[in-house]
Amino acid sequence: MNTRILTLLSAVAMALPVSAFGQDTITGDTVGPPDAPNKLVFRMTSDGPRNNDPVLAEGYSKLFNAFVANHAGWQVELQMMSGDISQEQARMLEQAKSGNAPDCAAVDSFVLPLFKKSGVLQSFSPYFKKEEIDQLFPFIRDGVTGADGQIYAWWWSTDLRVLYRNTEIIPDAPETWDDTKKAALTSVEKGMEGILFNGGRYEGTTFDWLANFWGQGGKLVDDAGKPIFGEGENREKFIKAVNYYRDLVESGAAPKRVATIGNYDDFNAAAAAGTSALFVGGNWQYNQLKTVLEPEELAKWTFSRLPGPTKDERSTGTGGWTVAAFSKDPAKVEMCANLAREIYMGPANELQEQLPTRADFYSTYKIFSSDTNKAFGEALKVGQARPGAPVYPEISNQIQIMMGKVLTGAEATDAAVDEAFKASTAAFGRL
Repeated sequence: MNTRILTLLSAVAMALPVSAFGQDTITGDTVGPPDAPNKLVFRMTSDGPRNNDPVLAEGYSKLFNAFVANHAGWQVELQMMSGDISQEQARMLEQAKSGNAPDCAAVDSFVLPLFKKSGVLQSFSPYFKKEEIDQLFPFIRDGVTGADGQIYAWWWSTDLRVLYRNTEIIPDAPETWDDTKKAALTSVEKGMEGILFNGGRYEGTTFDWLANFWGQGGKLVDDAGKPIFGEGENREKFIKAVNYYRDLVESGAAPKRVATIGNYDDFNAAAAAGTSALFVGGNWQYNQLKTVLEPEELAKWTFSRLPGPTKDERSTGTGGWTVAAFSKDPAKVEMCANLAREIYMGPANELQEQLPTRADFYSTYKIFSSDTNKAFGEALKVGQARPGAPVYPEISNQIQIMMGKVLTGAEATDAAVDEAFKASTAAFGRL
């Protein structure tokens, strides 16, 4: 999940006034003429006219106004999600099951499998060309496709995890876990606190760490969606990946406080304060560093692929947002698909510089043809999304609990992993 989105969401309590947009067809919660005969209810994150960043708000205002101007007779009602995305998505799923969901909504790729399994989403297949679908990165295409081969959402933005470093302290990119530990200890010797990463009760803790398991070829679930990470070779790989983080803390290469970190903003703050030279973060943070660091300090920072147990065993987690339709009215489903295409599929990527999910956009849009974004695009080709299994949210929850026990030294790794596996398997049995 994109941290910039969460940060902006937490700051939004009220809609921005009309004057902030400079458009007289947008009020606090509607876009388009009040007497429009047709209305689409769209529940969104801050990726819209109610963003609290004035520049983004104005940009989205223009996109939404152009959209309603292109679809005469329609008005879009905006419903804003709160900053508690997990709770918001769970509530929306229950509403969908009871027939009370919005017509169209932003669905986090993290929970898209739950929505697909519940059968509450309407097919987008009639509204997207095969050529458009074929341009999606493989993990994106798999994520939006149902068991029947239909497209049930449009995944428009994505992200990935990388290793950031201050090249003045760590000139060479660590390629392996051993390299990372040595680099982190070098920074400690120079008065810093070592490598930082999410280790608290937070989805980012699970998702950032999973690359260490996936890079070894580990599998969380089988083809039926049943947890298998605690069995056979998968268990060995899982424990090995957990012990990598544990060793970073116990050796002093990472501070003990990582067990309580659950916010990427902490890493930006550490970079700005000069207290850390190494952290695991998201691609979006590169732009954030531009705003918190002076140009001469920013020049010292770069990123590289996440290390693995060997330089050839590496992976990265990929997330992002989708747009999906709940309404059973064909006209509203088509309008939701149009919204996904005309506002989010490309234009919104460019506006917010959020990585596109279509490979061709990295050459179509100038902003994504930069060396930085090309590097991100290359990494996405081998990116791995969360498994499309309904049990994944509980697996993630159990990994977060397990990580807390391990990083604080409260429990042996083997025992903590086995407990997480047992709880995840029990959750699968209740589905």
